Amino acid sequence: MIQSLPIPINVDQFLDWYPGNSTQFRYELHHGFIKQMPPPTGDHELVISFLIKQILLECARLSKPYEIPKMGFVQSTDSEFAFLPDVVLLNRFNLVNESLWRNKSTVSQASSIPLVIEVVSTNWRDDYFTKLGQYVRVASRREAIGIPEYWIVDYAALGGRKFIGNPKQPTISIYSLVEGEYQVKQFQNGDRIESLTFPDLALTAEQIFQSASLLT
Repeated sequence: MIQSLPIPINVDQFLDWYPGNSTQFRYELHHGFIKQMPPPTGDHELVISFLIKQILLECARLSKPYEIPKMGFVQSTDSEFAFLPDVVLLNRFNLVNESLWRNKSTVSQASSIPLVIEVVSTNWRDDYFTKLGQYVRVASRREAIGIPEYWIVDYAALGGRKFIGNPKQPTISIYSLVEGEYQVKQFQNGDRIESLTFPDLALTAEQIFQSASLLT
């Protein structure tokens, strides 16, 4: 295991520290401190793979200039956070304006990031609190990036009851930027996903949840 630094650092220092040969562990920068992320489960990876396939198919159908990197960091505007989203959709036309993209695979501008998806795991508080607060700009957090669309895919109903109801059930929460303000909609069971980035995406919440099953 690689030891993280015991003092607060900024994103540049984190990226210089990041172990290039680390395949077993992934790390993020939270509030200036390096955080080792829990290893993903097989079900978690199947959901991510399914979502990437569906989104790339829609990108190809619409001839959108979007890409999904294998590994890409999203940096906060205050340089205290750097995340590795489960799925980050990039607008390749804006990457020329990202000074850290070519050498560090890192983006920070909302115009570079049409969509971010986090698939919830045991560290669900990161997705519902920390990352939401950095991805989505609200009046009390003007320093947030302001990503146009953020999905929280809680396929195993791990999040708190205040987020996914009581009794808890698998839920997809989508935060969308509409006329300068964020709106959140939630989808469960057979609800059809509503995405501003991909309005014709023919996909239900249940299809996404079932992608974790080896029998589908």
